[in-house]
Amino acid sequence: MAPPIDETSADWVATVIPPRRSSSRKGENGVVIVVGGSRLYHGAPFLTAMAAMRSGVDLVYLFVPEKIAAPIRALSPSLIVNPLTDVKLTNRISEQIIKSSPQAHAAAIGPGLSVAKESALTKLLNGLLKKGIRLVLDASALQPYILDAVAGQDVVLTPHAGEFARLFGTPPGNSLEERCRAAKEMAKRHGIVILLKGMVDVITDGERLVVNRTGTCAMTVGGTGDVLTGIVAGLVAKGVPCFEAASASAYINGLCGEIAATELGLHILPTDLIEKIPQVMKKFDKIVS
Repeated sequence: MAPPIDETSADWVATVIPPRRSSSRKGENGVVIVVGGSRLYHGAPFLTAMAAMRSGVDLVYLFVPEKIAAPIRALSPSLIVNPLTDVKLTNRISEQIIKSSPQAHAAAIGPGLSVAKESALTKLLNGLLKKGIRLVLDASALQPYILDAVAGQDVVLTPHAGEFARLFGTPPGNSLEERCRAAKEMAKRHGIVILLKGMVDVITDGERLVVNRTGTCAMTVGGTGDVLTGIVAGLVAKGVPCFEAASASAYINGLCGEIAATELGLHILPTDLIEKIPQVMKKFDKIVS
């Protein structure tokens, strides 16, 4: 008989979210970098960036191809948009991002990203890690060749089952027990945090493991994973350790989806989840002197 599995809960999440000092200044409550976007996928990095903003950070810097920078700027005045001259991630662009990026606390890499060369992505990850920036990787950044670069680092990987199979060369299985075992094994082997997305999310650092059951089948709409990535990056930037940030974010993202679906049924958009983040997270707000 399998041992009981720990689950996320509102009470547990409340212990994870850090308080805000009443005298805090801009930048103190988290600075996030988002690198993503391509000619086809302009929405993904925007969703990630806005979710990070709504999680309560102070600043989000968005690095996207020049061709989609203006439309994204038009979508929100809250983001600092940095246009990149190449449509795909090249070595030159990676160097540009590393040199021009602010001293951020976390970076979300991958939403909508098109990578020209393997070396460009590993260069970017290594460069940001050397600057002390913790990483949240999703989508196009989830490639097997990045595993050596992120091993033992403050990194969260957020694959769904297909991305997990691509990353590690083996599918995670279908049952919850199989998914837990596979995720824990790979997290321990590589010294990383894995958030394996699914009907039940599995989060593990190779030693600890928790599952998250918030969410709804309405969240199969494209973009909800980009929102999750943004929330994770936001909590990491606020100083929450990677395992706790990934676990709390899965709970928050799923609950946002549930609330949106209660109002809109099976017709929700990822932007509906972003709009619900303040409603879900407000109960966890704390201000200290």
